[in-house]
Amino acid sequence: MTYHDITPDDRKFMDLACKLAEENVNAGGGPFGAIIVRNGEIISTGVNTVTRDNDPTAHAEMNAIRSACHSLDRFKLSDCVIYSSCEPCPMCLSALYWAGVKRIYYGNTKEDADRINFSDSFIYKEIDKKPAERMIPCIHIEGTTAIKAFDLWEKSTDKIVY
Repeated sequence: MTYHDITPDDRKFMDLACKLAEENVNAGGGPFGAIIVRNGEIISTGVNTVTRDNDPTAHAEMNAIRSACHSLDRFKLSDCVIYSSCEPCPMCLSALYWAGVKRIYYGNTKEDADRINFSDSFIYKEIDKKPAERMIPCIHIEGTTAIKAFDLWEKSTDKIVY
């Protein structure tokens, strides 16, 4: 495992992400903020707008990713880093991997989030279960035409691989 020295700029951007989280709480939102940075420049910010937008995916990191991709007009953020006021949940962590960020810095831990009833531990446990045994059963329907789309994708010569 490689560890990186925390620079004064890292602390500055983390402080900004934490300030966004505090401001969002004061505005009636969730206690989460995130900033995406490229080459020392803020590309986007995001706060948790789940309840405001009635969108369970509107976490700070997700909003920051969407904004950064829109601003940069691309779906990969491989030259960017994110500063999040809290360790990303499984959804946000997955999205950050899909976006290809270089590094994830965070303030509060998932244990800190659990202490204030923002626990993701049940999701990690659910992922390890067999799909049909999860709290929300996931049932595979065999014999569908779903494979046709995969076959088309595999044969396509003008696809954009991601």
